[in-house]
Amino acid sequence: MLSSAVDGRSRPQNGSAAMQPTLRSLVQHSALKLAVLTGSDRLDVPVRWAQVSELEDPVPYLDGGELLLVTAMKLDAEDPAAMRRYVRRLTRAGVVGLGFAAGVNYERVPDALVDAARAADFPLLEVPRRTPFIAITKAVSAAIAAEQYRSVTAGFEAQRELTRAALAAEGPTALLGRLAAHVRGWAALFDVSGALVAAAPAWAARRAGRLTADVERLRDRPAPASAVVSAPAAAEDADDRVELQSIGSGRRIRAVLAVGTGAPPGTAERYAVNSAIALLTLTTERSRALQEAEQRLGGAVLRMLMAGEAEHARAVAGTLYGGLLDVPLRLAVAERTFGNGAAKSAARGSGPRAGEGSGAAPEPLAALADAVEAAAARSGESVLAVPDGARLVVLAVDGGAAIAACAEQVRTAGGEGEGPVAVGVSAPTGISATATAFKQAEQALSVARRRGAALVEHEEMAAGSVLPLLADDAVRAFADGVLRPLREHDASGRGDLVASLRAWLSRHGQWDAAAADLGVHRHTLRYRMRRVEEILGRSLDDPDVRMELWLALKTAPAPPADRR
Repeated sequence: MLSSAVDGRSRPQNGSAAMQPTLRSLVQHSALKLAVLTGSDRLDVPVRWAQVSELEDPVPYLDGGELLLVTAMKLDAEDPAAMRRYVRRLTRAGVVGLGFAAGVNYERVPDALVDAARAADFPLLEVPRRTPFIAITKAVSAAIAAEQYRSVTAGFEAQRELTRAALAAEGPTALLGRLAAHVRGWAALFDVSGALVAAAPAWAARRAGRLTADVERLRDRPAPASAVVSAPAAAEDADDRVELQSIGSGRRIRAVLAVGTGAPPGTAERYAVNSAIALLTLTTERSRALQEAEQRLGGAVLRMLMAGEAEHARAVAGTLYGGLLDVPLRLAVAERTFGNGAAKSAARGSGPRAGEGSGAAPEPLAALADAVEAAAARSGESVLAVPDGARLVVLAVDGGAAIAACAEQVRTAGGEGEGPVAVGVSAPTGISATATAFKQAEQALSVARRRGAALVEHEEMAAGSVLPLLADDAVRAFADGVLRPLREHDASGRGDLVASLRAWLSRHGQWDAAAADLGVHRHTLRYRMRRVEEILGRSLDDPDVRMELWLALKTAPAPPADRR
């Protein structure tokens, strides 16, 4: 394992195999009296089982990791070529060693077998006549059982330690610290947005920080989900084996646990990882009843604020929302989009109805709520996110991380245009003006839908032109209808009424200035304006008529011939 580039400390290899039976432990077993003839440098490999087989080719019946025991009843053990083929088959099958019973069919291990094993650096053990194969099998079985018992015991101990850590004041950091110690590696926790929440030991934060893309890919899969990733070969942590595990009890992932080790976790380590997943799920995923209760409470607080009952709202909220009600706020209303931006609006203009109906925000509003709450938690802010039928209402700190995360989430999903969610955001306000803020957010949401935008803030509406607000199909149809008679007249070659009307209105009815712009005599312009009145059947002395005609000209762009 490479040492950490952060603090220079090295980490031990995963030690789950330390008590598993090995060829060396069997050779050192005083009752077995085994002698090593070849392969003395390969005795530390674990033995998965001891298997007796007299077949010339036992490979189809082996799984790898076995110590094969033979008496050479059916082997031509004195034929060098046959023994070379035999040893080659065993090594390719993953057999870790061969135990040959001396004094049964052969008084001693034949030289042909010894030479073949030595040439392949393959462990060959001599089993004395007084040691029955059953004794070796029992020794391997007992060692495996002892290792399994140790692993289970260590797993239960890890579970107890992790449970105590989960209840500690440090939160997930303490739990990750104990998990890292048990797996002899490191551990990190990411929230639903892919941001790193905690890592242990401290030097692991740098390594965990490179996993953001992998965490995001896992997060987008249905839960439960897991993945194994590795660092690039040139990286300082190239030996790391990193396992990602989803956290959460439902179909949506609430968080992601990363565990870095030098080898696949053994039984004891797997117990520790599974315990950590269960505990993190309990601490990360609130129960359905508690979540619904909090949503109902949040809805009640919001309705009180909407009704102007700020002090009652403070009393009901208690400490649940921290100091949220004491700072400048923004209110955001988010709504699903359908088709080409035509949404099914829920309770438009009637105010929030949080807590009614199912109480569960539909996707992707749930993802937006998760992102907002995660951002607020990371920055230490309080936030109130309340499902409201087919909408999500968010009350958050002005200039805080929650509103920024809301904007980032919807704009990332929607790109340049409208995405699966449209959001309207109010101007900064205090709790006494929550009702006004809600209306502002609804107005901004309406504009976002008209423009096909992901998010619109109320200040954008106040600072911009009113014309973009009118740029929808109904207004354009009205403009086309108003100007069509004039354009049909112009198309016949009998005048230039549309351009003349545009110039006259832009000059606020000043005849000389408008005539100069057109390059005609003012009497010609007066004649044209009388024709406009005759064709439209409306008086240009009426300010309402002037306003409507000007908006029609601005809303329906003039053909190239009309533009002056």
